[in-house]
Amino acid sequence: MSVNPNFRKLSLLLLFSILSIPLFAQEPPQLIVRSDDIGSFNAANLAIIETYKNGITTSVELMVNCPWAPEAVKMLNENPKLDVGVHLMITSEWENCKWRPLTAAKSLVDEYGNFFSFIYPNPKVPNASIQEHQWKLAEIEAEFRAQIELAKKMLPRISHISTHMGCGNWNDEVKAMLVRLSKEYNLLQDMDYEFKMFPNLDLKSKANVEDKIQAFLKALEELKENEVYLFVEHPGLDVSEMENVGHEGYRNVREDRSDVTKILIDPRIKAKIKELGIELTDFQSLQARK
Repeated sequence: MSVNPNFRKLSLLLLFSILSIPLFAQEPPQLIVRSDDIGSFNAANLAIIETYKNGITTSVELMVNCPWAPEAVKMLNENPKLDVGVHLMITSEWENCKWRPLTAAKSLVDEYGNFFSFIYPNPKVPNASIQEHQWKLAEIEAEFRAQIELAKKMLPRISHISTHMGCGNWNDEVKAMLVRLSKEYNLLQDMDYEFKMFPNLDLKSKANVEDKIQAFLKALEELKENEVYLFVEHPGLDVSEMENVGHEGYRNVREDRSDVTKILIDPRIKAKIKELGIELTDFQSLQARK
């Protein structure tokens, strides 16, 4: 039996069309821009809100132990759609500004009652890290609990947990304890989400803010479809409050963090994100999709 040539052509065309359809739908790259340490300084508060309202910040991390936390909460209440995590902390790294625990936490503080400066030993600042002292897991847990509960009281919409200077993953016992607290308080940790870290920019090695912006623009072009990326930084302002913030190994805090703000609000960055079809998202939105 002969087959109509037109039917054969139509069948081949249909088969080719079917084979051309991707097996899986391609979704645009997604990007979480996390701005840490709101509550730490007035300059940090102002800069972070600026990068949310006029830039690309999508999630912020609240430090409840810090003196500017009340102001931060007021600002966050004025911006109710901004995703917020509690930024757990057990260190106080700056030389001229110190933070204290909410609990007794005697194994986590120096002779003045301030958190030790670092998690890991700093060769330039001896005896200033938690690991150089006899820390107690029970005291870290009590402090984490107090910070979570205060954050939820100050800002009930807290959506997740993050940690300052990696204080939740430097030790297996601490890590397991925080997993347990995360489940108990029904707050996922930021690291519970499946994402890739934003391509390494090494911004601190760039000579000026324009070089940093160009590096960020180039990195945006490397983001792949069907992937979620996380960018973490610390916006600040070029003001006198930040002039003497620093520690051995990191002195140019004022310049460095004001540059971060300039990057996150630069219109070229926003335009490139739009051009590439990158979807800005946050932890709360990712959780809603689970």
